[in-house]
Amino acid sequence: MKTHNLKHYVIISLLVLIPIISFSQVERIEKGNLVIEGIPEIPERIVNKMMQYQNTRSAYIEDWFPSGDKMLISTRFAETSQLHVIEQAGGARKQITFFKEPIGGASVCPNPENNGFLFTKDIGGNEYYQVFYYDFDSGNHTMLTDGSSRNGGFSWSNKGDKFVYYSTKRNERDWDLYINDISNPKESKLILDEGGFWIPIDWSPCDKYLLVIKYISANESYYYILNTDNGELEQINPKDEKIAYGGALWSNDGKGIYIVNNEGSQFLQLKYYNVKKKNFKILSKDISWPIIQLELSTDGNNLAFVSNEDGLNKLYILKTKTNKYAKVSNIPIGKVYGLDFHPSGNELALVINTPKTPGDIYVVDLKTNNFKRWTYSEVGGLQTESFVDPELIHFDTFDEVDGKPRKIPAFYFKPKNDNKPYPVIIYIHGGPEGQYAPYFSSTFQYLINELGIAVLAPNVRGSSGYGKDYLLLDNGYKREDSVKDIGQLIDWIYEQPELDKDRISVWGGSYGGYMVLSSMTHYNDKLACGIDNVGISNFVTFLENTKEYRRDLRRPEYGDERIPEMREFLEKISPNNNVKKISKPMLIVQGLNDPRVPVGESEQIVSAIRENGGDVWYLLAKDEGHGFRKKSNRDYYTNSMMLFLEKNLISK
Repeated sequence: MKTHNLKHYVIISLLVLIPIISFSQVERIEKGNLVIEGIPEIPERIVNKMMQYQNTRSAYIEDWFPSGDKMLISTRFAETSQLHVIEQAGGARKQITFFKEPIGGASVCPNPENNGFLFTKDIGGNEYYQVFYYDFDSGNHTMLTDGSSRNGGFSWSNKGDKFVYYSTKRNERDWDLYINDISNPKESKLILDEGGFWIPIDWSPCDKYLLVIKYISANESYYYILNTDNGELEQINPKDEKIAYGGALWSNDGKGIYIVNNEGSQFLQLKYYNVKKKNFKILSKDISWPIIQLELSTDGNNLAFVSNEDGLNKLYILKTKTNKYAKVSNIPIGKVYGLDFHPSGNELALVINTPKTPGDIYVVDLKTNNFKRWTYSEVGGLQTESFVDPELIHFDTFDEVDGKPRKIPAFYFKPKNDNKPYPVIIYIHGGPEGQYAPYFSSTFQYLINELGIAVLAPNVRGSSGYGKDYLLLDNGYKREDSVKDIGQLIDWIYEQPELDKDRISVWGGSYGGYMVLSSMTHYNDKLACGIDNVGISNFVTFLENTKEYRRDLRRPEYGDERIPEMREFLEKISPNNNVKKISKPMLIVQGLNDPRVPVGESEQIVSAIRENGGDVWYLLAKDEGHGFRKKSNRDYYTNSMMLFLEKNLISK
């Protein structure tokens, strides 16, 4: 069974809001929920030109209905993504939720007698997700959780008579597991309170056992089989070593588990775990890349999985009777996600997202390999055929592997015009255990097609997708080695005659925002400007102000600030303590309700730069969290970003 809401499975924190600092030397203007400092009025020409690029949308499959004749999807028609029903390929999207806040995820009850679905929603980006039940017969929705804790990861039992989810309601720190019965859905039964970060993954075919995962870090996690009757936990594969696990699903006969881990390999491999014999069989040994998604058909005959091959997604179908698999052809370069088998088991719904096409839902017939497109997301009337596909490059960095320079991968978007040399933006992903992979970004394409800016998106050390050794290369005291990779990329830019070494900018969000700030302190003389979106400016204040459960999850990556030597190191490398090195213009963007990177991280770096006489444009959204999810806020942000780049990169 598909486990929903795992997009919120990532490690997230909640925080007590830090009061907004007032900067008397810069006028603070409020427009609705936006607080604006130092940003000039946006020219109408930018607003008009950006409008088409901002009026694109995408679609995501949430679930098939048990009948198989329609699906529940999410897409955005107005301000936020809401839920819709679609009954056929290319059919009309009927909107059924109309909230001011976006929907977090949804799952239809597999029992057709219970005509409804679960979904999550928060307020203002605070990520205190609540679980709701929507009744199709009445058209009403009911909140099932307490309204104040964080909840998610819900999964229906196979019979559809109950569901499991995690919640922090016991102590606002630990992720405990609860079961609710559909006959009395507001009453929850606590089934696991071991402490730490636990997520339910999949029900056994008999609905007695649950696969659950305890997450420690990107390099360490543990799977257990939980007996829901008596609460007994049985660890899968207990070992005296750190192993990273990915997805896991029960086989249809309940005798085994399809599971992903990196034991004995650099990469996450697909394996079959025999529950009785307690041993593993590797199924994807011929694929030397991580397996990142799994989905099993209802009849148990087909297992779909996705590999991440140098940042490009490949889809495979494995026949469970023979364990033989084959790659699905006719899928363009880009991202593949949202796998969901039709109840018949003969068709697979998925989302395909490429640099030239937004995420849309397709259904592939497993017998014929024919694709049907179910959604046609609008692209603002743009001719997306003119959009640029990236080239995968690898550049040498400062250290060596086996006596040769280490290679860092990057995706290179090159403008088609002849106005060389091109100005450059280095886009740095977040995480830091994230990975940039090519996808539809109308903002990227505006930069490339309208402003003539080349975009480079590197996957510096510490990125996922390149093996567990690569993932560990930036941990703890190695933090600034990833920043050195950006320095080496700047040197690579200097060697390219079609790129302008005097017009280079950095842009990133979350951990990528830290990378921007750190790059500005290390390579200020080589950079024209920087754009930091919800970035970490000081690791100590970040760790101290994030919610308690998140601290232990982030410490394996960044270091434990409670240890004096590590605290001293973190303070030493933090951008706000090196702000005197920043003399180039900055655009800093923040959501007031950000539960991951507290608002104080942006406020303190803005204050420090201005006290040092620097130029900062600052944008704060009072109804957003970790990134802007409301269209009007995103539009103002991207408009101000284009003006910032025109002034500080293009015309430099």
